[in-house]
Amino acid sequence: MLGPPAPTSQQRQPALAAVVALLGGLLLLALSRLDAGEISRDVEWTTLVFFAGLFIMVGALVNTGVVEQLSRAAIDATDGRLLPASMVLLWGSAALSAIVDNIPYVATMSPVVADLVHAQGDAGQSRVLWWALALGADLGGNATAVGASANVVVLGLAERAGQRISFWQFTRYGLVVTLVTVGLAVPYLWLRYFAFA
Repeated sequence: MLGPPAPTSQQRQPALAAVVALLGGLLLLALSRLDAGEISRDVEWTTLVFFAGLFIMVGALVNTGVVEQLSRAAIDATDGRLLPASMVLLWGSAALSAIVDNIPYVATMSPVVADLVHAQGDAGQSRVLWWALALGADLGGNATAVGASANVVVLGLAERAGQRISFWQFTRYGLVVTLVTVGLAVPYLWLRYFAFA
């Protein structure tokens, strides 16, 4: 057989959804009788390309087995110790989602957390791992301009309106907010899942 193997039906579903969405958008544009050139000027193309690149990177990490190796390493490192695992996940997620947008970060880490929860066995208390991921990724995304999708969009809109906010200007305030909010998440997780569990 020459060339790559044919995609499975599971691999074709996202592509089919994208085609349906594009066709639906084009149909609505045709029915609205609006000027397509004028509408395309209002689209945040740099933001769309940025996110496309991030999701391509996430797909590459999953397909090359990096995520699976990360899962195995995390399970070995935690060795059933839930409190240290949740704190490392909380602060690690906050740090990494400040650098990488939190949507692809969570998409990448979800299988890792699922494997950690499965390895823990106690579905009730191990929910702390999901909360640590959610809080760390969400709150950590506030640290830098590229940490959250909303940050990227707002900075693009602000620049278009003539109010440029630099990366470092945003980070100077965002980092303080992130440190305080993630710091407040630590006692919440400890009280909710360990002290009063």
